[in-house]
Amino acid sequence: MQQDKHPDYRPVVFRDRAAGYAFLTRSTASSDETIEWDDGETYPVVDVEISSQSHPFYTGKARTVDSEGRIARFERRYGGAEPTAGRETDR
Repeated sequence: MQQDKHPDYRPVVFRDRAAGYAFLTRSTASSDETIEWDDGETYPVVDVEISSQSHPFYTGKARTVDSEGRIARFERRYGGAEPTAGRETDR
């Protein structure tokens, strides 16, 4: 590995403002702001909009698509599927 070519890899605190949650991990992200962590050390802090604590997929608040209801509504509007027996299909 060449020297002075790669960014500095160090401990960084990522803070999710929406959820009021912060976690310490290692990253190359840089920031001018710092925060004192639980262990008494001071680390750079990076504010993020979404983390696993506020993302709908991870919190279980994600909306699911009701595909069965959409199919039933389509069939009510436009009729059921016609049988394909006896018809030639394009290839």
